[in-house]
Amino acid sequence: MKFLQFVADGIEKLIHFFYLPFRKFIPEQTFKYAATGGANTTLDIILYFIFYNFVLEKQNFDIGIYVFSPHIAAFFLSFSITFPIGFFFAKFISFPGSYLKKRIQLLRYGMTVFISILINYVFLKFFVEYIGIYPTPSKMLTTVIAILFSYFSQKHFTFKMEKE
Repeated sequence: MKFLQFVADGIEKLIHFFYLPFRKFIPEQTFKYAATGGANTTLDIILYFIFYNFVLEKQNFDIGIYVFSPHIAAFFLSFSITFPIGFFFAKFISFPGSYLKKRIQLLRYGMTVFISILINYVFLKFFVEYIGIYPTPSKMLTTVIAILFSYFSQKHFTFKMEKE
């Protein structure tokens, strides 16, 4: 746990350095969420692109009982990496002052992430298969929708803080 706190402290110092010019325009918590969420989202999109184009080679992914289309399989693969990173960022950097117990936070985070998965799945299917947008731009559009849901649900539900 000390290592995780060491990493979080280092990331927080880096974010604080970049926050200074913006402190008059945006609350620190929102900036932290944007910075960590932006980094994690960038990683997610890069991983998605790599999985879709190079790992899956734009081919269906057959697990025996179900066949995933390549854009959906790439989403699940990239998400499996960015999920724990996102929880770490939210718990230790963006919303460290939550009064909720860790297990409650994890349960609520899991619930909001599950809804985010549904949002990603539905909008990826819609943008790629019904509207005909290329998969990577579709992922980017879907990410914007999921981020808006995620920010508000994490701030007001998952990592809720007592009112002062």
